Amino acid sequence: MYERREITTQERIEQYAYCEKIKARIAHRPHYALVDTYGCQQNESDSEILRGWLVQCGYELTGDEDRADLIAVNTCAVRAHAEQRVLGNVGALSHKKKKNPDLIVCVGGCMTQQESMKERIRNSFRVVDMVFGPHELWQFPELLWKTMERQGRRGDKSRLISAEPSEGVVAEDLPRQRSGDVKAWLSIMNGCDNFCSYCIVPYVRGRERSRRAADILAEARELVAAGYKDITLLGQNVNSYGKGLEENVDFPDLLRALDEIPGDYVLRFMTSHPKDATDKLFRAMAGSEHCAHHIHLPLQSGSDRILKAMNRHYDRAAYLEKVASARRYMPDLVLTTDIIVGFPGEREEDFSQTLSLVEEVGFDAMFTFIFSPRQGTPAAGMPDPVSREEKQVWFDRLVDTANRISGKKHGAYMGRVCRVLVDGETGQSPYNLSARTKGGRLVHLAGDKSLVGRFMDVRITACNTWALFGEPA
Repeated sequence: MYERREITTQERIEQYAYCEKIKARIAHRPHYALVDTYGCQQNESDSEILRGWLVQCGYELTGDEDRADLIAVNTCAVRAHAEQRVLGNVGALSHKKKKNPDLIVCVGGCMTQQESMKERIRNSFRVVDMVFGPHELWQFPELLWKTMERQGRRGDKSRLISAEPSEGVVAEDLPRQRSGDVKAWLSIMNGCDNFCSYCIVPYVRGRERSRRAADILAEARELVAAGYKDITLLGQNVNSYGKGLEENVDFPDLLRALDEIPGDYVLRFMTSHPKDATDKLFRAMAGSEHCAHHIHLPLQSGSDRILKAMNRHYDRAAYLEKVASARRYMPDLVLTTDIIVGFPGEREEDFSQTLSLVEEVGFDAMFTFIFSPRQGTPAAGMPDPVSREEKQVWFDRLVDTANRISGKKHGAYMGRVCRVLVDGETGQSPYNLSARTKGGRLVHLAGDKSLVGRFMDVRITACNTWALFGEPA
């Protein structure tokens, strides 16, 4: 069990002092920083803090690599493909470094928390000046200052390779530069205690630790007051919120407290673990004015044998019971899920059980993946005799099934009037605006960009597998 440690006011003050030192160092001309983000919504939220620190340090933000004096890459470790893409893009920055030897390249996030990956970056990616883990985000200014102090030196001593295992840290009141002014991420906890046999998250994000409810409520009030209309609560497993806190509060309690904040906004959350999804949660959602009737409830497999090998702590019957209960409380529930195809030891009959459960539940949308072994997890060492080609056949069958079900569900929306939040521009004609129903369904429509950030009624006139299309009602 980790030791929970909250960052002190004095420690925050020290980080802001480093910001002032960096700001003075780069004050002779404008300096620009770019943050490149990979992976999940939690990484997006972390990148908002990265950008916040960089602005405090005197940088202006840019999306142009050629203009950047500092490039920070926030990485993902969930799948091998993501890691390879990150490494390829980091390696390509060597060309930028040749043109601008003073360019600072920082690599952070989950990928760097793995010792093997940290050593790989140290030995093979000389372009990287600074490596830091997700637990060290709160002290980014200090690490950046130390990196700057080493500039001009040669060899390993000129590079800062950190990423220490400080997984019990909880840091409040960090600066944040949010992207957009309609949708906002609100992290309520970090880490995971589930140790699913395929998942690297507990090893790189650490054990579960929840923020105090008062701090979450204060941030939520600030977001509503600032005009944000779509607020998503984040956690590796939001359903286990509250563990380790002195106060007696769980996730449904938190939802009810957040729902009492006055305003016109939608409250979402992700991700839920089925073993911890309770009737109390479903009742809280059903009785909420602001909470979206949408649950992302990762299934991963419909086979009890594979679920046990995955260490998921529920079986097929328990999952179906959760779904039935949620739909009793919320008949209009939008249900989405994750499924892994080709887990080690999976056979045709196991995959058939997944396919039959998908048909029985009728998910509104599914995120499907072929198993990707993660070094350091139990599943990486399990026998895996099924070929990649056969797994691809299973995967294609699953996707075809998911698309058919989604298309049928979308077809049922034809002619209906839905209240949506217009949340952005698509850059495409004629449906130049994107919107979301309260259940999270994507809707494209035509209209003036002044509609972004507004709730409105839309009549659904067309659909495809992925989206609905509409016009103002």
